[in-house]
Amino acid sequence: MNRTVSAHLSLEALAPARLVLSVAVAADSADAADPGRECADLLTVVQNDAVVAVREITDEHGTRLHLADVSAGPVQVDYRADLTGRAHPPTVRDIDLVRYLRPSRYCESDSLGPTAQAEFAGLEGTDLLNSVSSWVGQKLFYVPGSSLPTDGAVRTLLARQGVCRDYAHLVVALLRARDVPARLVSVYAPGLAPMDFHAVAEAFVDDAWQVVDATTLAPRQSLVRIATGRDAADTAFLTTIGGGVLLQSLTVAAVVDELPRDDLGQLVRLA
Repeated sequence: MNRTVSAHLSLEALAPARLVLSVAVAADSADAADPGRECADLLTVVQNDAVVAVREITDEHGTRLHLADVSAGPVQVDYRADLTGRAHPPTVRDIDLVRYLRPSRYCESDSLGPTAQAEFAGLEGTDLLNSVSSWVGQKLFYVPGSSLPTDGAVRTLLARQGVCRDYAHLVVALLRARDVPARLVSVYAPGLAPMDFHAVAEAFVDDAWQVVDATTLAPRQSLVRIATGRDAADTAFLTTIGGGVLLQSLTVAAVVDELPRDDLGQLVRLA
C-alpha cells in the first residue's frame, strides 16, 4: 500500500507565539527484523520568507509534535509524507487499559453510563463495537460546522449532529461506559470527501486496538495515524502558546494507490 499525505496551514500570528503542530505521521515502532512501514516526510514553517526552526518531540504513542516559535505576522506551514507498507500494530500498555477507561474532557463516559447500559447491555467484543458504531451513525447527522470546539459526547448526543470528532467522542464515551478501553485518533483518510483531517475511535478488543469509525466516510484500511489520546484535547492539529493565532486556511490531501473496500463487519487495525 502506497500513500501520500500532505497539509498546508496559512496562519496569522497576532503576537509572538509558540506553535505546537500535530500534522506529522506518527512514528512507527522500531523493529529491525520487520521494518514495517517506510515513511519519507518533511515539515517546514516559513515566516517573512525565512524558514523557522522547528523542534520535534514524540510521546509514548508515537505522536510527533513540532514546536515553532514565531513572531507576529503571516506564517505558512507545509507538510508532506510518502508512505509504503503498513505500520506495526500499536503497543499495548497496561496503563493504557486503565487510562482509556476513565472519563475525559470530551468523553463523559460516567454521564453516559445509563444510556450505554440501556442500549448495549449483554453485548461484548465485535458485536459491541459494531452495535455502538451503527447506533451512533444512525443517531447523528453529519453536519459540518454544527458543533463547537467545546462540545463533548453528551452535548453531541443531545444535539444529534456533529462532525467526525463528535462521532468519535460519542463512540469512545459509550465504549468506556461498557468497560471497553477506547481512545481518539486523528488520521489522514484517503477517500474522505470533502478532504480534511479526520478523527476515529480506537477500541481495545480481542487483545488489540481496533478502529471504529461511525461516520463510514473513508475506508479504515488506508487510514494513517497522526496523534493518539484521550480525546480531541490530546489530538488537535494546532495548539498555540502565548499570543493569539488565526487559522486563515487549511488544505489537506491524502491519496492511496488503490482505495480498499471496507467490510464494516470486520475488525480493522489502524495502519
